[in-house]
Amino acid sequence: MNGVTVSESIDPLAALRTPDDPPYDVYLTGTVFLDIIFTGLDHAPVRGTESWARGMGSAPGGIANMATALARLGLRTALAAPFGTDLYGDYCWDALATGEGIDLGPSRRVPGWHSPVTVSMAYEGERTMVTHEHHAPPAAGTAPPASRACVVAFEPGRQEDWVRRAHAAGSKVFADVGWDDTGRWDTAALADLPYCHAFLPNATEAQRYTRTDSPEQAVRALAERVPIAVVTKGAEGAVAIDSITGESADVPGLPVDALDPTGAGDVFIAGFMTGTLAGWPLADRLAFANLTAALSVQHFGGSLAAPSWSDIACWWAERRGAEQARRYRFLAELLPAALSGTPCARAVPTIGFRGE
Repeated sequence: MNGVTVSESIDPLAALRTPDDPPYDVYLTGTVFLDIIFTGLDHAPVRGTESWARGMGSAPGGIANMATALARLGLRTALAAPFGTDLYGDYCWDALATGEGIDLGPSRRVPGWHSPVTVSMAYEGERTMVTHEHHAPPAAGTAPPASRACVVAFEPGRQEDWVRRAHAAGSKVFADVGWDDTGRWDTAALADLPYCHAFLPNATEAQRYTRTDSPEQAVRALAERVPIAVVTKGAEGAVAIDSITGESADVPGLPVDALDPTGAGDVFIAGFMTGTLAGWPLADRLAFANLTAALSVQHFGGSLAAPSWSDIACWWAERRGAEQARRYRFLAELLPAALSGTPCARAVPTIGFRGE
């Protein structure tokens, strides 16, 4: 797997690091899926017919989308996840540990548990997924390692005890939330919200939880509950309020030809976390998150579509004189001229190739 080498990467937190830092920048936990992605479909699958896809790829998915996005942006990332001892598990473990440099020390191999698989079909700018999964065993032990930040996906009615411990240890909790199948949309059901440093729901979720009519109204309501509130608006960008710094910002998205939106939300959060931990202005954090998400949807697959600093450098070199890129002038100070345009690892058609 040919990715960005350590020497070609950027450490966005280099100016902040001290000998007393925790060993990790970000800790996250969850389930890794083997994603098989079909693209180039002319329409949604139709019952009783066979559809042909012009593209196909395989990559680690699930929580691997976020872990890979964070690692590719130069954050020291630790992942706690169960991995099967089947070939799918071997592939996902190797892709993340060797290919991406993610520390899997908190993870474990589980004999007899086969890796969950998701088939994703991308068409018309959207996707349809089919997943097969046996109940996942616990990802790790009870004590999360020390880290600057951690990532959690809230589920209504469910509390993750490790989030409270991580918060008490000084780790900044960044969270998003999934769809509320109960239909109640009650923030009281988000038991870990009081421990949250930044909350990043999408516009639909935010408006339902806050009983408001727009992303702008929703982010103001959420800012009364958490230090940093971000509401994503898909292709239209994102709006945020940082009550710690007193900043607010509404930054439009970047228009791109989207191939596959899988993992774009995870990449957005990774970009926003990077800027937040590095202490950037709020508008720059949102712009960077929009950019990383926009770059990811131009490739298929979740984890392997996540951009590296080389991808960002290539984009900036091609567009820095354009009107569209004026919002991104802060990249000029981040990207050294010597950073090469080494292509990032991308999803491949099969997991069977060895030594290539």
